[in-house]
Amino acid sequence: MVRANGAVSLRELARVVQTSEVTVRRDVRALEAEGLLDRRHGGAVLPGGFTRESGFPQKSHLATAEKTAIADVAAGLVEEGEAVVVGAGTTTQELARRLARVPGLTVVTNSLLVAQALAHANRVEVVMTGGTLRGSNYALVGSGAEQSLQGLRVSRAFLSGSGLTAERGLSTSNMLSASVDRALVQAAAEVVVLADHTKLGTDTMFQTVPTDVMTRLVTDEPPPHDDRAATELQALADQGVQITVAGGAAASGGDGMAGRRPRRESPLPVQRRGGPTAQLRSAPAGLLEQQAGERGRVADMRRR
Repeated sequence: MVRANGAVSLRELARVVQTSEVTVRRDVRALEAEGLLDRRHGGAVLPGGFTRESGFPQKSHLATAEKTAIADVAAGLVEEGEAVVVGAGTTTQELARRLARVPGLTVVTNSLLVAQALAHANRVEVVMTGGTLRGSNYALVGSGAEQSLQGLRVSRAFLSGSGLTAERGLSTSNMLSASVDRALVQAAAEVVVLADHTKLGTDTMFQTVPTDVMTRLVTDEPPPHDDRAATELQALADQGVQITVAGGAAASGGDGMAGRRPRRESPLPVQRRGGPTAQLRSAPAGLLEQQAGERGRVADMRRR
């Protein structure tokens, strides 16, 4: 499956071979020891380290349910009449299919797949960059694409990539794609990163969105045993990135929210220990009732 698709998630492997992810993880570890594949966070890829990038056919079969859930949530962030930029990728393609229902929307993109998804949408204007076509992901790259983005300003950008860490932010394996993504970031007031759990903790060659530039991350629910993903999410939240977790594997295959686990957002407001709010919350209900009763008795004695 890895040879056919370039990359595959542990969740998908477990489903296909009808066994547990624990068993799959052990087998993947053994195959890595033989040099047949490389383990990645939540999955496995063909050997090649930082430099190899899977093509569109391979990526489109990886974490499909998670990408659908992420796209559903991300589409809910877009309002009627907005102007946004959408980068290249299989997750952003899923987002574009849902944006086709947002009236009055203007979408700037360097992705042929995103443009195709919006081509027949009513009241949605599509603006494409110039540039040279990169066949592996159907994206326009190069100086032509970057120059066409100069002077552009939109409300937010939606970007995906090959890896995401709290230390470096979003990254990709291709230099030309990374350069255009950085230009897309410069055009937006807010940056929303779309990345499923298999990309968390993965670092690739070219940085596109530093962590301090990310406004929000939309991702899926990592497996319960995936401590690395949970640690990475917490580190991102600690640096001020808003985390929205979609339903992941529990999401339905359609556009609705049915069957999805509730999403959660971070960072949440936190009350410091020892402050006035903490003292008020820690006061037992019985003590408050007792104090109210004493005040009533004092008032009654004064009247007498």
